[in-house]
Amino acid sequence: MIENLIRQNRSCRRFYEDHSVNLETLRELIDLGRLSASGGNLQPLKYILCCRRTKNAEIFACLGWAAYLKDWPGPTEGERPAAYIIVLGDTQIASEFDRDVGIASQSIMLGARAKGLGGCMLGAINRKKLRENLHLPPRVRILLVLALGKPKEEIVLETVAPDGNIRYWRDKAGVHHVPNRPLDDIILASYAS
Repeated sequence: MIENLIRQNRSCRRFYEDHSVNLETLRELIDLGRLSASGGNLQPLKYILCCRRTKNAEIFACLGWAAYLKDWPGPTEGERPAAYIIVLGDTQIASEFDRDVGIASQSIMLGARAKGLGGCMLGAINRKKLRENLHLPPRVRILLVLALGKPKEEIVLETVAPDGNIRYWRDKAGVHHVPNRPLDDIILASYAS
């Protein structure tokens, strides 16, 4: 069950933009982040939810989409996300957010996948411009943007080739291929009784 959900939860970068994601769905996803483990139980994360088309366009303009796809500037009109969750760290609560942002964001993305949505965690953000667009107070740090919507692309997991190349790529049919290292390549040691 969880393995299938994890296998399906790939970085989706093209969506059916006209398939809306409502605010209540976003609130349900944030609740999964809220219920997730937090370092020291500090719970320093805050969120901005957006499913308004005009505001989505402002958020989209602040994002970089796929570093390995050099000739692809990102999703075109009609294939852009229907919603965004901006993950923020409140510096009045904590100074480091590495654990919390990963745990909460993965919980949110798995919840989105379970609802039939796809998403992409974006760290390539014009933070200055996004901060201005959203009128954020200085005490919050922009950590990630989670782009969400109904997936419009097929994503295939593959084993990394013998040359070790881990770059994702798209074939002529637009299928997105994602190489993963084999299990035995990532286990450095095993100890059993």
